[in-house]
Amino acid sequence: MGTPSPWTVLALAAALVGLSAPRAAYGQPNFIVILADDVGWGDLGANWAETKETPHLDELAAEGMRFVDFHSAASTCSPSRASLLTGRLGARNGVTHNFAITSVGGLPLNETTLAEVLREAGYSTGAIGKWHLGHHGRHHPSFRGFDYYFGIPYSHDMGCTDTPGYNLPPCPPCPRHGAAARVARKDCYTEVALPLFENVTIVQQPVNLSSLAARYAEEAARFIRWASDSGRPFFLYLALAHMHVPLGVPPPPPTSGRGIYGAALGEMDALVGQIKRVADSHGKGNTLLWFAGDNGPWAQKCELAGRLGPFLGAWQRQRGGSSAKQTTWEGGHRVPALAYWPGRIPAKQTSRALLSTLDIFPTLVALAGAALPPNRRFDGLDVSPVLFGWSDVGHKVLLHPNSGAAGKAGEIETLRLAQYKAFYTTGGAMACDGSIGPAEHHQPPLIFDLDRDIQEQEPLAVASREYQAVLPAISRAYAQALEDIATDNVSVADYFKDPAATPCCNAQHVACRCQAPGSHAAMLDRRTERRATWLCL
Repeated sequence: MGTPSPWTVLALAAALVGLSAPRAAYGQPNFIVILADDVGWGDLGANWAETKETPHLDELAAEGMRFVDFHSAASTCSPSRASLLTGRLGARNGVTHNFAITSVGGLPLNETTLAEVLREAGYSTGAIGKWHLGHHGRHHPSFRGFDYYFGIPYSHDMGCTDTPGYNLPPCPPCPRHGAAARVARKDCYTEVALPLFENVTIVQQPVNLSSLAARYAEEAARFIRWASDSGRPFFLYLALAHMHVPLGVPPPPPTSGRGIYGAALGEMDALVGQIKRVADSHGKGNTLLWFAGDNGPWAQKCELAGRLGPFLGAWQRQRGGSSAKQTTWEGGHRVPALAYWPGRIPAKQTSRALLSTLDIFPTLVALAGAALPPNRRFDGLDVSPVLFGWSDVGHKVLLHPNSGAAGKAGEIETLRLAQYKAFYTTGGAMACDGSIGPAEHHQPPLIFDLDRDIQEQEPLAVASREYQAVLPAISRAYAQALEDIATDNVSVADYFKDPAATPCCNAQHVACRCQAPGSHAAMLDRRTERRATWLCL
């Protein structure tokens, strides 16, 4: 008797859960959260007129709501994703910097994910794409509330592939012989191939990057169809590989305006358009689609990095370093964001409310008719009044944690109060020219008025009347925020590393290969591929 497919197992599990779970309330909406990686605010045509590669995202903006003051909860991968899925900053949920391929831990197990809350409320839950919140043991997404998982356990530059794509500097393909594995370059993972998981099994190692986007689209569509046919509401978390390097796209024509990056941006846009069409075909009007970025562009990748738009962080750039990803300048955390829900979210709307990826958790929980987990505090807000056009008021205060460029990772040393932004610590990440802006501590803080100075070029003069008028309110807000975190139920993530935690389907093969070296992953028959799976926990 053959091994049942993951979808057969999932259908059986859903039927059993349906017998015991609370019956879904009438009218519970479906949720699709699409998280783009390293995308710039200016990479959206609706935000920045120079961008021409995003017609589907621009259509989404025209048919829904565009947020122009929307922020990621951190400026690097793992902390940003942990905050989206918990509604809590890394200072509370414990995830303050990125996990490694050898990480034993992940998002602390006492933290409750959005998927866990929604599954308890009767939802089918699926995660497709990059996880980066722990892959070892019970930190794997299959144990964090998701009925189905298909994707990679961390960023796709954290393992070699046979189709390396475009990166700066470029990395070699996976070695095919033992001697080649010793040839390494800094920042390139030549020892272990990038794995592709379906639930808890590795179905491909190394991943074929050139077909990964198509595989994600296929599995997302399959999940939406399956969940719709089951009669239960669904939550799909789709964490794209785009626009993180390496960019796995074919060479664009010479006439292409933005070259490799533009081609990859167009591919991402087409993928989002495909997901929207599938969602619309399975109950248009009952699905909220929320698109956002996980942090700003990775500036050190030069022409393979995205557009900041007007958020240049000019004060920092004058002193060296990047003001994008890993920093607390606007370019590091102000991201493109759109929400689409026909009949519920008004079309052609632009919101200037101060919002964050932190708000996704409490908003979806409220819309599902569920309750927030007890015994902890949340940094996100239920912003459904903004979504429905009833209000344009978001956060009064928004905190921006250190994310690698300066200061201790995860600590809060930058905050926003209305249009004012205060820095107690500044620093620049590595820029395209190789420069790094040194960390500087500011007491009293640097304060910028973003209404007048969106480029963050000239802080208010300390002696000015405006600075003296706003400083007491900023100081109070900062002190209250730190006190609130210090008295909360705070988690601590385990960042211990052990090579044994590295996902590897066959340690006897060079780079942990799971398939014949000459095979072409894009041509693999799905049934054959699924028979050749390896348990990895």
